[in-house]
Amino acid sequence: MNKSRNRQILLAARPHGDPKPSDFDIVEGVVPVPGEGQVLIRNVLASLDPYNRIIMGNADSDQPPIEVGDPMFGFTIAVVEQSNNPAFSPGDHVASMSGWQDYAVSDGSDLRAVDGEKAALSAYLGVLGHTGLTAWVGLTKILDPKSDGTLVVTAAAGAVGSVAAQIGKLRGQRVVGVAGGPVKTRHLLEDLGLDAAVDYKAPDFAEQLARAVPDGIDTVFENVGAFMFEALLPHLNLKSQIVVCGVMSQINRTQAADGPNRMPDLLRAVLYKDLTIRGFSVPDYWDCFPDFLDEVAPWVAEGKMQYAEHVIDGLEAIPAAFPDMFQGRVTGKMIATL
Repeated sequence: MNKSRNRQILLAARPHGDPKPSDFDIVEGVVPVPGEGQVLIRNVLASLDPYNRIIMGNADSDQPPIEVGDPMFGFTIAVVEQSNNPAFSPGDHVASMSGWQDYAVSDGSDLRAVDGEKAALSAYLGVLGHTGLTAWVGLTKILDPKSDGTLVVTAAAGAVGSVAAQIGKLRGQRVVGVAGGPVKTRHLLEDLGLDAAVDYKAPDFAEQLARAVPDGIDTVFENVGAFMFEALLPHLNLKSQIVVCGVMSQINRTQAADGPNRMPDLLRAVLYKDLTIRGFSVPDYWDCFPDFLDEVAPWVAEGKMQYAEHVIDGLEAIPAAFPDMFQGRVTGKMIATL
């Protein structure tokens, strides 16, 4: 890589359905120069998240998309190269939101110091980063799950779902994970230590789910939506709590969903089962990072919380690899080394 140039990934076209490599451009420009009070950072790791699909446009979200030709937003881990800010020194590692590029300039307000001695730097993009915070907020700030109840996590082998499932387990809940395929369900049982795992791709998905929740469901951490939530609905107990973290099955939608209208069934359940259903936006909870790390960082350090990473090599590999996230080919946190 030419360290004197700054490679950036730009949005080349708005996707129709899953993103494609041709939806991105890679360009090279000059390395920015930090001004007074600023730091120059060099990204070493980049996070690939469903949110990146949302900001590309033509997605099921109220978030405004970036413009075609704009650099792609992204969470990164970076090293400080030059500093005109007394809060940072060259060589410091920081978490940033500087996007899919090699270099960026910051005034420091969007940077968070990270310690590579306490955890792998990649963990600060996943289990100890915005991904882990998302899971923690959903189960601690949005809902108040029963300590001994049954928690079901959909997309439980994913970056957020796997953390949510383990938080539930470490807090004393019986946890059932839903994932696609035998490899992922084995990961939930053997690596994450969940109480049960259900394969939504299996022909007997409904029967597996019924066996996994013999006493019903008290809490749902929902990442998928649509057919997945429909399957869970009959098993919800009185006063069940549902947090909607994501709707990956509908992320490419821009119009109303096809198929039968299940809204009457949902409203009946809300009324007669006294359900609580809440969504949330994790940027509203950035100030919770210290409390989140106080609880979760010791679990990671002690080996009580496991995490999987799907690592790709090089910024130039991102356009071809990113669509894998939407086709069920990723387990754990997707990260690019730069």
